[in-house]
Amino acid sequence: MTDLSVSGASTPESASHTPAGLQSARALLARRILVAALNLGSLAALGYALSLVFGAGGWTVADIVILAAFLVGAPWTVMGFWNAMIGLWLLHGARNGLHAAAPHLAAGESAAPLRARTAILMFLRNEDAERALSRLAATRQSLDDTGQGDRFDVFVLSDSDQPEVIADEEAAFARWAHVLGPTARYRRRERNTGFKAGNLRDFLRRWGSGYEFFLPLDSDSVMGGADILRLQRIMEAHPKLGILQSLVVGAPAESAFARIFQFGMRAGMRSFTIGAAWWHGDCGPYWGHNAMVRVAPFRMRCALPVLPDGGPLGGHILSHDQIEAALMRRAGYEVRVLPVEGQSYEDNPPTLFDFTQRDLRWCQGNMQYWGLLGLRGLLPMSRFQVFAAIMMYVGAPAWMLMTVAAVSKIWEEEYGSIDFAFAISMFFIMFAVSLFPKIAGWLDVALRPGGVAAYGGRLRFAAGAAAEVLFSLLLAPAVAFRVTLFLVGLLFGKRMAWNGQQRDAYRLSWLAAFRGLWPQTLFGIALFAAVASGAPSALPWAAPVLAGLCLSIPFAVLTSHPALNRAAVLARLCAIPEEFTPSHVLSPLSAPPPAPKLAA
Repeated sequence: MTDLSVSGASTPESASHTPAGLQSARALLARRILVAALNLGSLAALGYALSLVFGAGGWTVADIVILAAFLVGAPWTVMGFWNAMIGLWLLHGARNGLHAAAPHLAAGESAAPLRARTAILMFLRNEDAERALSRLAATRQSLDDTGQGDRFDVFVLSDSDQPEVIADEEAAFARWAHVLGPTARYRRRERNTGFKAGNLRDFLRRWGSGYEFFLPLDSDSVMGGADILRLQRIMEAHPKLGILQSLVVGAPAESAFARIFQFGMRAGMRSFTIGAAWWHGDCGPYWGHNAMVRVAPFRMRCALPVLPDGGPLGGHILSHDQIEAALMRRAGYEVRVLPVEGQSYEDNPPTLFDFTQRDLRWCQGNMQYWGLLGLRGLLPMSRFQVFAAIMMYVGAPAWMLMTVAAVSKIWEEEYGSIDFAFAISMFFIMFAVSLFPKIAGWLDVALRPGGVAAYGGRLRFAAGAAAEVLFSLLLAPAVAFRVTLFLVGLLFGKRMAWNGQQRDAYRLSWLAAFRGLWPQTLFGIALFAAVASGAPSALPWAAPVLAGLCLSIPFAVLTSHPALNRAAVLARLCAIPEEFTPSHVLSPLSAPPPAPKLAA
């Protein structure tokens, strides 16, 4: 029988402070109680208001389904609202708000030489090797420019299994080897056992004893040397800090889909992350890349369990990072985020298809967490985070079920007792709650000195915000329906494969879009017909959901179209600050690859 407890006892902690001594444990508990009260109180108020809307004339099956689905899907929307609200207050209303959320930040301001050695690890699996290694080389060059590059060694850890890809990897490594450093090493596993987490465990067995820290990078990751030094200095200053996650932002993109998506993420992520960090504290996030990790406790206490075989949720864990963070905290080490923008970049998917493929892989990995909720010794906060990671995906079918139940009331003419004025008010309240993380991001940019100017000025920023809101309204229903179909498929044994991802812009054909999105379109047309025939006056309020479903095919094609891509780049629509003030670590990526050095 598989042991899901994962060996290792918790390290004793001071009753008054978190393990690294960064915060009062009692004050952090008070924050968490406050946030829980705010979320539960808001959810109770919204649930009560919804019950007044749909229970006015007596409860039907559809009413009960609507209320139940709301209570499953809404908590994570409400939590996003409060994270953004708290973050905005910390940034622009509180004194020393950033320090309250990130008390470890000050340790990164030192200019002292680094003491420890760090391994920089780039993971590959059937990726574009030239593209990936050029990013790794830019990171390495930026580190060398700090004068402390000798504290870092580079490892390229491959799980590729396609012969042509393997040949490209070997050739690309040979071209970039002299930039990556004399100690750079390329290693490819024959078998992809354990996916990326297994690749990392193999590195730790072979070379981990030679390093105090490791910095994992995905094939699209780029980091500035000064930012890496800051992470390491904080880790060196706090020996009980196990993982320090940087705030990862999107790099400039040519794809219209990626540009619009990452504009919204970039503007809203700072306030959201700071708000979450304020109450997550020592149980912070780990996203599996662009983070500094302490080798010894990770190697000894963060080995992932293997779930019992059988079905798509058995075997090795796909979404490893959240569990590794929980195990690190269980071992008595803090997990923190550095909630400030720096030069820590990734690429965002270039099309709707690539976005959903990545999202479904994360979804499958998160559904494996059902088998891990019972891990012994997890802190309550860590266990909540594992549960929340599951429920964020379960929320998608909840919203779809709520939509179907609401339409069924219209079709069966059970809406006569509904107070439509109150119902419309509820609609706008929920819309505002879901939109608020974006609003908080806009306010943060507007209130920050030089914030709007960094995005190209007021008009350009306002145009980008408007485009991103429309984009999100069309994206959300299509993605939610796709996640719903996928979760249903999991019940029947369907699963996602772990393979390389498309990173560069390309044109999605109408035929490919139709093959992938006809279920969304058909479902949207059916809903439209039901609403139009039963209560045409409700069409304006159903429009956001109906448009996202019915227009999913043209939305996918147009947001990948080269003409729109070029127009967005030329107009700098949804441009991010690096397009106006180039980042030194990103600049080399537009240069041709170096010529290989000849052997003496």
